[in-house]
Amino acid sequence: MISNLREAAGTLKSVLGLTSEPVAVKFLTDAQQVSGYEALPNRRYCQMIMQARRGQKVILTAENIACPAAAAAFGFKPLPPKLASGEMLAAFGIFGSPEAGKATVDSMRRLKQGEYAAVALSPLEKADYEPDVVVVEAAIEQLMWIALAARYETGGRAEFTTAILQATCEDTTVLPFLTGELNATLGCYGCREATDMGSEETVIGFPGGLLDAVVRGLHELGRKALPRVRAKGAYQRLAGCVVGDTNETTRSASST
Repeated sequence: MISNLREAAGTLKSVLGLTSEPVAVKFLTDAQQVSGYEALPNRRYCQMIMQARRGQKVILTAENIACPAAAAAFGFKPLPPKLASGEMLAAFGIFGSPEAGKATVDSMRRLKQGEYAAVALSPLEKADYEPDVVVVEAAIEQLMWIALAARYETGGRAEFTTAILQATCEDTTVLPFLTGELNATLGCYGCREATDMGSEETVIGFPGGLLDAVVRGLHELGRKALPRVRAKGAYQRLAGCVVGDTNETTRSASST
């Protein structure tokens, strides 16, 4: 698959019109398994996704990760007591009580403590490993086509799950890695506050094993369905009818 990553990234960008890079994510048992990846100090995972979208190869470990929730999600560190109890989330105003915050924290899926030592992030086209997960941050309409492409050959429904918390680390990285299924999210307090994610954008993640199917689906959708939708022909016809009806109403009113 590695030899096709540049081609796959090119398809994602050209068919969808992405303005930033799809990101290849890899969990490592030893940070030394890759070289040339920058361990930027004091960074959140969502910020590292942002750096990789901009073309940079980066790596996160227990030493340079800044977000305690993401550190727990990746099994780098245990949850701090105030986060585990929901107290911190209530203090931030995200939930109405510590109990509500705790119920959300308790619902999270996490990797086993100590199972992985690092997570590497690279622009998909530059990755020198087969990605465990591919993460794409873009406009909602663009991500819709990725979700449809993943179902192009098999059909069926896509079921998304989110706590509206830990959107990049849990929803679109850990969950696809553990379940083998694509997942999309609405974003969260953390990634929307700490990165350049726009109000009209969100994020989707899918296992690296689905990349070929997504690429094939996008090729097919790009032939007919996608350009037809973006042309908005049905809407343009409706808009023309509405304008015509309005003009006729105006003329009728003027003649009375």
